[in-house]
Amino acid sequence: MIYFLEDDDSIRELVIYTLRNTGMEATGFSRPSAFWEAMQQELPSLVLLDIMLPEEDGVSVLKKLRADRLTKTLPVIMLTAKGTEYDQVVGLDCGADDYIPKPFGMMALIARIKAVLRRAAPNEEEQEYVLGELYVNPTRHIVRVGKENVSLTLKEFELLCLLLEHQGVVFTRDRLLNHIWGYAFDGESRTVDVHVRHLRQKLGVCGSYIETVRGIGYRMGDGAS
Repeated sequence: MIYFLEDDDSIRELVIYTLRNTGMEATGFSRPSAFWEAMQQELPSLVLLDIMLPEEDGVSVLKKLRADRLTKTLPVIMLTAKGTEYDQVVGLDCGADDYIPKPFGMMALIARIKAVLRRAAPNEEEQEYVLGELYVNPTRHIVRVGKENVSLTLKEFELLCLLLEHQGVVFTRDRLLNHIWGYAFDGESRTVDVHVRHLRQKLGVCGSYIETVRGIGYRMGDGAS
């Protein structure tokens, strides 16, 4: 999936149309707020990002992506009318993988996207977790119970992966808050309970794998019970 954040409707629609016609999945957003909302539901494989945007500029969006451990290596290509050498240096210094000034040709854009995706492709073996009927692939963001795919929010997915990675280890609520939401998160520990409850519900028969340790927190069991 490719996300394109661009407030110009004609450019956004043309790029999305072209991407889809070349066999790529793509979704466009006119405002950063809609983009961030989508990022909470599904991480894309690449982001196309304009600089001049309402609500917040593209450089600010890029900095936020690079500051989050979930998206710090997410491929980002800047597409912008600001094509001076200085603007390109600023974009690349902030962590952009490529910088394409407008106007640009569609075929050239497709070629640059494919090149960035090739460079970003992991060389190491994908990590997978199999526990009873539960299957999780963190790289591909796949969760299955039996043969059924399960849709999770990013926080639910990150919580599940953390518990699976440290199976049998008891995590306090505070520690989970720090790992999943970051040290700056000022919410209450009940946030963890709510997410665990939703995660258990979505996992169905595998929800019981997440065990409550009374007075402490949670751990991932062995799936035997």
